[in-house]
Amino acid sequence: MNSYVFKDPVLNYSVDFPFLWDEIKISVRYGSNIELARNIFINSGKEYVGDYVFLAQKHWGEMIDKYRIEEASVEPMSFIVAIDNWIEFSLRYVVDYKLRRSTKDKIFIKILQEVDKTKGKVQLASATFELVAAPSLNVKIKK
Repeated sequence: MNSYVFKDPVLNYSVDFPFLWDEIKISVRYGSNIELARNIFINSGKEYVGDYVFLAQKHWGEMIDKYRIEEASVEPMSFIVAIDNWIEFSLRYVVDYKLRRSTKDKIFIKILQEVDKTKGKVQLASATFELVAAPSLNVKIKK
């Protein structure tokens, strides 16, 4: 029975560093105000995980001393990748491992609300297709 239960690795997030890095990816249309978009994503992340930063830095410092690992930033940060049809933003942040899903939900809702407030300056992208111009059609019906 135990061989079935432990078929995959078991991860314990509560030992030395009770936080984990999480990420939200959001696609933004070309032509949007990129700096405004980045500020929305970063500020939305800071609003919900900003309280974790000091504590996470303290724990990470202890991890560095104990395991001799490299320094890492625990501040929310945003990265951009240009894709064929849109710009993909990644918001990376540290979160309490027990609150991962609820925090991601809150941040995502905040981002959507803030994007809506831009009145089109920042537009989310999707894989829908937009017809730029369609040829005119002449239809003749014979009687």
